[in-house]
Amino acid sequence: MKIYDLVPAPGSVKEPKRKGRGAGSGNGKTAGKGHKGQNARSGGGVRPGFEGGQMPLQRRLPKRGFRNYPFRKEYQIVNVDFLNEFEDGTVVTAEELLSKGFISDLNTAVKILGDGELEKKLTVKANKFSESAKQKIEAAGGTVEEV
Repeated sequence: MKIYDLVPAPGSVKEPKRKGRGAGSGNGKTAGKGHKGQNARSGGGVRPGFEGGQMPLQRRLPKRGFRNYPFRKEYQIVNVDFLNEFEDGTVVTAEELLSKGFISDLNTAVKILGDGELEKKLTVKANKFSESAKQKIEAAGGTVEEV
């Protein structure tokens, strides 16, 4: 089979409805847009949420709660069982995690979580650890260093 042999399944591709084309189509003249007005114009219509000048719903409803988006701290998460990929005695840093593909960015903080089991004795350097991750790394004979 060659690329030029590929065709869509019969009936799956329809010709587009051609607007503004004279007799028979039923879409001639104003092309289904009625007469004049904002919605008949090219680029016409109103933005999403616009209610004709009435105070829109998203502005009528009260804002509630605390939002910390601009100041929140983002972490890349690595579970303890991923660390079994490393050799015994390895010092696991963000660079090592990046080379194995466990994280995608050296500029974002790394947090080690305690999901799974660890069978290797490792020195793990990361920005943050969960309590269970610390316990599992130390139980395997390794050490934990917060960077």
